[in-house]
Amino acid sequence: MTKRVLIVEDEIFVALEIEQIVQQSGLDVIAIAADREEALAVASLCDIALVDLNLRDGPTGPGIGMELASRHDVRVIYVTANPDQIGAASDTAIGFVTKPFGPHCIVAALKQAIAEECDPEESRTDGFTPFLAARDAWRGGESIH
Repeated sequence: MTKRVLIVEDEIFVALEIEQIVQQSGLDVIAIAADREEALAVASLCDIALVDLNLRDGPTGPGIGMELASRHDVRVIYVTANPDQIGAASDTAIGFVTKPFGPHCIVAALKQAIAEECDPEESRTDGFTPFLAARDAWRGGESIH
């Protein structure tokens, strides 16, 4: 079954770029949400969410991510231009991607989310660096794309 992805991003051009990357990786984008209400309206339809940590209006990304994870069992990957904000989101995150990002960073984070869902025994910290810097992601000391 194809995994369904929700994008929570209030900058439309960033959201569209992420949407294109997700679709090209073979996954379905169920919606682009700009805020909490839009995200929660479709939360039951998605498996994974890519959530911007710093949304302009209303609740921040960590608050939305926490609701998606706890109430809807959605796997949350945070996207941020400010890595200093990660601390507030680390409890609900399965990974992070920093802006600017390369397509392979988004794809690597999604692959990790899917792999962990298929093998719940696999630990997030078992050789995987969930913080994906602008161009590289690593597992077991080797770059993954």
